[in-house]
Amino acid sequence: MKRLIEKGLMFGNLVEVSSPALVERYNRALKHLTGRTTDLPDFHIDISGYSPEVGDALGDDLYLNPDGANRQFILLTTAQKHAPLLNAQFSTARGILRQFIDANEAQLFALTARDAVAGELSNTVYELGNPARLFDIRRVTVEADTIGGHVADAGKLARLIERFRAEPDGWRDDVLIAEMIALAKKTGDVTRVPIALPAMSFEQPNFWTSHFGGLYIFRAAKAPGAITVAPPETLGTLPIAHTIWTRQRNMLADWMARNALVESIVTARGMDVAAILRQKMDFVLVSVADQLGISLAGATRTDLRGIARRLGSALPEEFKGLAEVLRWAETGGDWPQISSEHPAYFYLLRATQGPDKGLVNMLLSELSPLDVRQLYICHKELFYRSYATWSDNKRQWVAEFLEREYKIDKAGARAALFGPEPAMDETPRPAPQPAGPWTGARLEAVGPWGAVGKARR
Repeated sequence: MKRLIEKGLMFGNLVEVSSPALVERYNRALKHLTGRTTDLPDFHIDISGYSPEVGDALGDDLYLNPDGANRQFILLTTAQKHAPLLNAQFSTARGILRQFIDANEAQLFALTARDAVAGELSNTVYELGNPARLFDIRRVTVEADTIGGHVADAGKLARLIERFRAEPDGWRDDVLIAEMIALAKKTGDVTRVPIALPAMSFEQPNFWTSHFGGLYIFRAAKAPGAITVAPPETLGTLPIAHTIWTRQRNMLADWMARNALVESIVTARGMDVAAILRQKMDFVLVSVADQLGISLAGATRTDLRGIARRLGSALPEEFKGLAEVLRWAETGGDWPQISSEHPAYFYLLRATQGPDKGLVNMLLSELSPLDVRQLYICHKELFYRSYATWSDNKRQWVAEFLEREYKIDKAGARAALFGPEPAMDETPRPAPQPAGPWTGARLEAVGPWGAVGKARR
């Protein structure tokens, strides 16, 4: 992973902790949460306060997330809101932390000026003994305070002040006055500068989790479903209408179409379809070249096209399907017969606009793993795992491509591939609706844009 780190493609935007004062605060928070401390004089932290260096020193990459379901966090500065979330086990965790910091930025700025803020993303599930327990996670509550308890003390002082004002002889109560003075020395004048950090709750109807091999749970869809990377029989009975294996391509494509979760990149508005298709074809060729032991050092698109000409009919089906669609898009050739069984099918889709756009694109990247750019953007956990299995030949090419083509304009690349980001006032998710029993699906897709198939009920 050293190459990715050097190019800023891994552990990028982490916050450096190097001053003795901040290191001391971090250790106090770490001791408070985990009972452990670190001897490191400097390190870097993500949005949750997790440090890969500290994790390595402790021999525990989950030191802030021991149960895997209730992530703890340490805030030393509000600048952490721009950092990534490492070792993510739920897709919603970073968004929740970012919203919490944004909503309380002024208070957190004042609090972190004097102490570290520590807290937890808590829910009612404290152990994940079986997959069905994941469906008990419906709401995540963020609770936080400084290590010195400034928020709790400010609340107590505010209540004492109200009592002082309400009691006719409050000014004679020496014990009450002494207690207020002692608390005020810690909190300051809460009548002029109130300190409040209320608990915030976030609904979590749809999410991805790394647990049990990887699960995508869509409870708020019209036809609720769970998409599993592991074979469904290994999960037992899940409390949701549809459980679909990622290898059940027909059923999965039909479910996506029923819920209007995807659209074709060919018909999507504002896309340079030809350029995107050609790039996806290049990614397929890179994988083929690597398998054949062909050097990719300095390989250009012309070099990759030479590989395609040499392979001819032996080209992988992903490449052939993308090439068919490219011919149709550019020259008006024959209508491409790309059904959901075709290996190129999911490479031709992207998420529709909506609150679950990121989650759906994450799922699509898992279904089109040769598209290394989409994999890196949408599913970094899977990208890093895949990267570790590639040859050095492919690692070098991919790292150089991402540095050259993506890193210089991340926002522009995302907009070109996936469309504009959802607005903050996005229409709320629909309430879950019951669905009838579903035993399977048979698709009759005739193009790459997800024609609705027929399901057997």
